[in-house]
Amino acid sequence: MTICFASNNAHKLEEVRNKVAPLGINISSLADIGCAEELPETQDNIPGNSLQKAMYVLSKYNIPCFADDTGLEVQALNGDPGVYSARYAGPQRNSTDNINLLLKNLQGVSNRAARFRTVITLVGLTKRPVVFEGIVDGEIGSSLKGTSGFGYDPVFIPNGHHRTFAEMTMNEKNQLSHRAIAVSQLIAFLTENFKPAA
Repeated sequence: MTICFASNNAHKLEEVRNKVAPLGINISSLADIGCAEELPETQDNIPGNSLQKAMYVLSKYNIPCFADDTGLEVQALNGDPGVYSARYAGPQRNSTDNINLLLKNLQGVSNRAARFRTVITLVGLTKRPVVFEGIVDGEIGSSLKGTSGFGYDPVFIPNGHHRTFAEMTMNEKNQLSHRAIAVSQLIAFLTENFKPAA
């Protein structure tokens, strides 16, 4: 069985491929199925974007698919940047610009509570879409710290830790990241429902 992961991110693909290999499931990338166009992301919330991307691939390429969408939700900013996290400071999708705008908008704000949220939607294997969600609560630091990771990692400090995601190794971050939580739910679902024949 082949399922498309609506991504060309080599790290994300490798992570999932390794975990479903024992099930006899092949994970293809967008490039593998010949999808070179940018997937639509016009919904106003994270679950909506995740579903939209997965349904686009299923309807156009007729292959079961799962897609993920992730956002940073800051309590004092009414959940912003949320679904607009990647383009918070503009269409250039620049992480430094995004972080600078976030820190500017939080100047003088004592409530720094925030959460990273990943939603994965799987379509084409069941009658209805199946949704998996990973959330990591934390807070926004006052300055950038660390050099690993990407996006908002240099200012996000997960609860129970004193370091930002960007100060952690990739392995440390993966132990508690929002995406890792959602991926583990997806793997558990596939394992339970699509076990290889004995």
